[in-house]
Amino acid sequence: MAEDNAFTVAGPLESPVVENKVQSLPHAYSCTLTPELVAKAREELQEKPEWRLRDVQALRDMVLKDYPNLRTRLDDGFLLRFLRARKFDYDKALQLLVNYHASRRSWPEVFHNLRPSTIKHVLDSGFLTVLPQPDPDGRLILCLRPGKWRPSDYPFIDNIRAIYLTLEKLIQPEETQVNGLVILADYNGVGLAQASQLGPFLAKKVVGILQDGFPIRIKAVNIINEPRIFKGIFAIIKPFLKEKMAQRFILHGSDLNSLCQRIPSGILPEEYGGAAGKLNTADWSTTLQNSEEEFVVEFCQPDPLEGVALSDSMLFEGEPSEAQCDDSYRGVRSQLYYCY
Repeated sequence: MAEDNAFTVAGPLESPVVENKVQSLPHAYSCTLTPELVAKAREELQEKPEWRLRDVQALRDMVLKDYPNLRTRLDDGFLLRFLRARKFDYDKALQLLVNYHASRRSWPEVFHNLRPSTIKHVLDSGFLTVLPQPDPDGRLILCLRPGKWRPSDYPFIDNIRAIYLTLEKLIQPEETQVNGLVILADYNGVGLAQASQLGPFLAKKVVGILQDGFPIRIKAVNIINEPRIFKGIFAIIKPFLKEKMAQRFILHGSDLNSLCQRIPSGILPEEYGGAAGKLNTADWSTTLQNSEEEFVVEFCQPDPLEGVALSDSMLFEGEPSEAQCDDSYRGVRSQLYYCY
């Protein structure tokens, strides 16, 4: 990453994947959390520093015992992401880890050859960026602007690829693992052309990965400038949201004062009533582009679940039939037209 870049995230992925047996792991884990964040992790995540490495080893042993053929990183830092995301519940952390890898098999359109150079057009469009400064709770802010996407330019799946790569980069620092993430979604310019692309099967997969297949804590989703059609969009998404997550959606309409009550104006760009200057999408694009090699190592490798037997309870399901998709699409269009 360039030294003058505004973002501070961890460096390249260092450790090899592991198959069947434990290979030599990288250097010992060294906690980078401040005393305040150590205390926060203890209170909110049940993370006890004196037991941290014991807990990591317990999860590592479970992986090797239950999924000996799983090609996954087993270093302390990587496994800690899953323990923190599930408040150090071993069983839930293991399920999350398996779901994390199962998503690649379930959705090859997203994960095949997943690296920043393949989604440069999405970054150039201004569809997403990350604000340079975290909020007072230390949470980074992912800014999404779906109105910048035109269906005639590229398929919606490329937006999902860009979001996933961004989340992978954001989750590297321990601070984000503890503090979580805030989403700011600006729906200005979103109309029927964009909304009709999001059917229930696509919504289920996206929500499923974010809730049950990725080790990140989404603490709030702030929606700004939502049009009337957003009622139809949210009606598609809501059935797949857990109650706790659904309660974290805050709709502000065009009320920038309401938004500033959730995200201080000092870190918001001018476009959203803030004092942090114009919204800058170039820096985050540069951050991802400079991470090309690490993503090649992480995502351009053989199927991590090849040869792994998964139970019927795995989260990610097969593709719907063509008839199901057609019926779903007609229903979505009808619902969106009604809201529109």
